[in-house]
Amino acid sequence: MKHHIIDLIFPKRCPICGDIMEAGARLACPICKLKAPYVTTPYCLKCGKPIADAHMEYCTGCMENEPLFTQGRALFRYTDQIKKSIYSYKYGNRREYAAYYTEEIIRLLGDDIRRWRADAIIPIPIHKERAKKRGFNQAELIAGMLGRNMQIPVCSDYVIREKNTIAQKNLNREERQNNLKRAFKITQNDVKLEEVIL
Repeated sequence: MKHHIIDLIFPKRCPICGDIMEAGARLACPICKLKAPYVTTPYCLKCGKPIADAHMEYCTGCMENEPLFTQGRALFRYTDQIKKSIYSYKYGNRREYAAYYTEEIIRLLGDDIRRWRADAIIPIPIHKERAKKRGFNQAELIAGMLGRNMQIPVCSDYVIREKNTIAQKNLNREERQNNLKRAFKITQNDVKLEEVIL
């Protein structure tokens, strides 16, 4: 009863469609959960990006420039709907969306995460000025929930962001790489972590 009253006073919005949900609804609209644009096979075995050809193992980007990470996975296709959802989460202070994202990560990518046997989750840090303006680090919030649910240590202070970079969303590949040069600093050089999730 208490939760229903809170939902009526402070109604939750669905992370997918953005509509106000009925009192008592869990995390997302039932229909949206069924129709969410999840990444399904085929996808690149390196970066996790969707690919059109089921006979290909890797996307052209990874074949031309192999990433420095071991493997990446994506939860959603980057549709207009998901862009709006992420924007609302990051800039609209919809922190409650993190619970939905985390639940879906565990449900759909949990087996991969367990297989990686990560020593820690390191959330990508944001610059202190951006954190002050936004009020929270969206990656750290999800990392904390994911770490607690999957019993993986979360190390939020191992990497700091020294440079307040411009937003990556409107940059091409080369510009993104240049934008991030010397942006981060490792603060814990004596810690031995063999496998980490960023």
